[in-house]
Amino acid sequence: MGARTVCSMSDMTGARRAEVRVGGETASYLTVERDGPPVLLLHGTYWSRVWLPVLDRLAAAGLRPVAVDFPGFGRSGGELTPETATVPALAEWVRRFAAALGIAAPIAVAGHDIGGAVAQHLLADAEREVSRLALVNSVAYDSWPAPHVARLREPVTADDFLAARRRAVTRDLADAATERRITDYLSPWTDPRPRRSWLAMVRAADSRYTLDLLPALRRSTTPKLLVWGEDDAFEKVEYAERFAAEIPRTTLHRIPRAAHIPTENAPDRVADALADFFTAATQADGAGDR
Repeated sequence: MGARTVCSMSDMTGARRAEVRVGGETASYLTVERDGPPVLLLHGTYWSRVWLPVLDRLAAAGLRPVAVDFPGFGRSGGELTPETATVPALAEWVRRFAAALGIAAPIAVAGHDIGGAVAQHLLADAEREVSRLALVNSVAYDSWPAPHVARLREPVTADDFLAARRRAVTRDLADAATERRITDYLSPWTDPRPRRSWLAMVRAADSRYTLDLLPALRRSTTPKLLVWGEDDAFEKVEYAERFAAEIPRTTLHRIPRAAHIPTENAPDRVADALADFFTAATQADGAGDR
């Protein structure tokens, strides 16, 4: 079944929500419909909403951004289990999603939070499948799962779950945390199916999935960009500095006064950094700060 557009997002953006079938379930994604090289945008413990503030600017740069919701997240159908929520399993699902949209390898990919681990896995598993890799406040090394996330591995009531996620969203949005935006971020989790999928991702979270990738990443010649909110309390900028120092062809772009979701705190700066990276014909060797 081909992709179809299902609704407009808001009067503030040209992004639209569309869907395609993957493995018999509906995969929902945000995109700006235009011709141009596709860029897959992967979320972590939030959903595709984290990418919404940068989609228009990426499209204006000539790219076709595609911010997908993993199964059971955001507006996608299906439901994750601890087995299907592992980083390798999600990476395989991303391959099937890209194939369903007709996006051929090599793919330009960006990942936020655990989506960054999935993006790293795609590159390390088959470098020829990824043309460029960007990580935005991604998990790396042994930085995850964060303690406030790991605590929710134990059974909790729906009210306790939503209260905990409200605290996390408020902190991670930082100065972008309006009540309307917080409610928007929380909206999928009023449904028990997305709550179960989120808990499955948390129960599957294991830093070995990023630690095991390091040998392959250290051999990688694919261009890489790190875009990092410096005020992230858990995915600290020190992890990004280490990654940039150790992994070839990596550039670090710092975003001052931005927290875990810098796409909300500094959307123009994040979008410009990503657009420059994904539209560049070449990427300079080496590492360093921009």
